[in-house]
Amino acid sequence: MLRKNPSGHYPQVSTSAYIDKTAIICGNVIIGDNVFVGPYAVIRADEVDENGDMEPIIIGSDSNIQDGVVIHSKAGARVTVGSRTSIAHRSIIHGPCSVGNNVFIGFNSVVFRTDIGDGCVVRHNCVVDGTDIPAGTVIPPVVHIGPEYDLATLPQTDQSASDFSESIISANHYLVKGYKQLANEF
Repeated sequence: MLRKNPSGHYPQVSTSAYIDKTAIICGNVIIGDNVFVGPYAVIRADEVDENGDMEPIIIGSDSNIQDGVVIHSKAGARVTVGSRTSIAHRSIIHGPCSVGNNVFIGFNSVVFRTDIGDGCVVRHNCVVDGTDIPAGTVIPPVVHIGPEYDLATLPQTDQSASDFSESIISANHYLVKGYKQLANEF
């Protein structure tokens, strides 16, 4: 469901994107080409800063926002999700933050006050708060990354991590096409 926010912003969604009918997209949200937004996802840009302004939530092309994901922003701060990025089931992406291109954010993870570089893999049940993650970093499952965390101890992505991320993108491209075709049958 697409909704206007109290400031009057209405989502801008590419005609090639697929938004599940149970998802809520509210306000100053821009969704790119071939994006999949799964059931019960909520992408909500409706809070303003002290000047009454808000930056958009931007979802780049060929990305997927899976079931139950919440993307929101405090006080109108920016949120960007790059191209070819996967945000897995029940994750929370909360602005201010940015998630780069070709990134995988695993199930139940929370991202807040951070920039996640291109090509990163954040496995399931992680928290990344207040620390920027360099490109190509892998965060193992169930890790809490904060300002005091030694990022040098984290591994770099390898071919198997890249292949996994690519398989998620491919599966969701299939879903975008399939669900859009189904919608045209009724």
